[in-house]
Amino acid sequence: MSTGITMASMSSYAILGCGSVGYAVAEELVDEGKDVLIVDVDESRVEALRDQDMNARTADIADEGVPEAVADRDVLLVLSTDIDANEAAIANVRERGDEQFVIARASDPVTADELREAGADAVINPSSVIADAALRALETGELEHKAGLLADVLDDTEQRLAILANDNPGPDSIASAVALRAIAEARGIDADILYEGEIGHQEDRAFVNLIGVDLQARADVDFGEYDTLALVDHAQSMEETIDRPIDVLIDHHEPDGDYEAAFSDVRANVSSTSTIMTKYVQEFDLGLDDTVATALLYGIRAETLDFKRDTTPADLTAASYLYPFADHDTLEQVESPSMSPETLDVLAEAIGNREVNGSYLVSNAGYIHDRDALAQAAQQLLNLEGVSTTAVFAIDDERITLSARSKDIRINIRNVLESAFEEHGETVGHSTDATVSIPLGIFTGIETTDDNRETLLALTKQAVRRKLFDALGVDDNGN
Repeated sequence: MSTGITMASMSSYAILGCGSVGYAVAEELVDEGKDVLIVDVDESRVEALRDQDMNARTADIADEGVPEAVADRDVLLVLSTDIDANEAAIANVRERGDEQFVIARASDPVTADELREAGADAVINPSSVIADAALRALETGELEHKAGLLADVLDDTEQRLAILANDNPGPDSIASAVALRAIAEARGIDADILYEGEIGHQEDRAFVNLIGVDLQARADVDFGEYDTLALVDHAQSMEETIDRPIDVLIDHHEPDGDYEAAFSDVRANVSSTSTIMTKYVQEFDLGLDDTVATALLYGIRAETLDFKRDTTPADLTAASYLYPFADHDTLEQVESPSMSPETLDVLAEAIGNREVNGSYLVSNAGYIHDRDALAQAAQQLLNLEGVSTTAVFAIDDERITLSARSKDIRINIRNVLESAFEEHGETVGHSTDATVSIPLGIFTGIETTDDNRETLLALTKQAVRRKLFDALGVDDNGN
């Protein structure tokens, strides 16, 4: 088959088999001024096509003489509903040695493979095309309907809207809250973004500072000032008690417990809540400023590890829409923040205490105050040559915290941590990065004092390493 033909140079076409699909294609090509020849076995159909001033001939497309009749055509579209006839037509064209670009109609994946083997350059399945179009129309209609419901709930706000982000919120939760606030404010509704815990990761702090996001600690506000409550990217915090009705819940995780909300949009088939909020930004035809666009784009990128983890077509489509509006200088600054002195100390400690077993690295960072620094140490150590999985742990006065990273596609690191420590601690994270928090002393029964810290750390190290390697199915080499 020739590879020298480009679509731009394809100016003459033959349609073999002109049912409803073939006719629709022929009509479109003729309207574009293309030279189209139609071949069909049905004489009455051919006559009807000629009455419409179309160039049509009567012939069975499976006949051996048809390839010669269409030899001057650049492109052959074999679109009969008779798949056997389509396969025969393609085989005859290829046996003759003609090098036209051939597009064929299939009825299912099996016949698609058979048509490709016969020599088709491209294969279409009309039922799949129709299904895809129907699903796109359904998605569009459903989003329009949901946007209307969301607008109704927001518009009922008489005082203020409280948007509650996830505990210790990350970029996806913060960005989603920023987008919902922008939608609310565009409708004349005052809104505040609230959060529990702390914003620990240095990139997240840089993100908040650089885009100028105004966040308020939940403990510092009176919920009575808000008559509407929205939760965004909050499902993993649902175990906490919220002693008031939830009006809006938007998330890409299914919540663990039961909940009721006046408006709910939970989509586990996308990888970030920022993706969902981007759809609403589009549906509300929001004048997208660079703050909202930058926040949402970073939220998607952070949640998908720059499109390397669990990325869906919806995430990519949303990112593509946001990209022209985002402030890329700000994104670059967010992704390359300065490292705090404590993070540098934790990284140095982790490097010095590292133990490598095959491609697995385990290290303890001693006693820490900033548990978030462990995640950064685990990520940095993953760059070492020959290392595919890292686990860095440390202790403070209350707990053992272990942060793990893996680029080994055979490993789901969250499942590994859950298997290793499910009886002792709570694991959060994803298949490539996860963290587990374990009450201190659970492996040793020893209470922490200034005199026994080193002993406790040594015992903890042994227990953590043993359980981790057991879960990975790796022999502990006893380093």
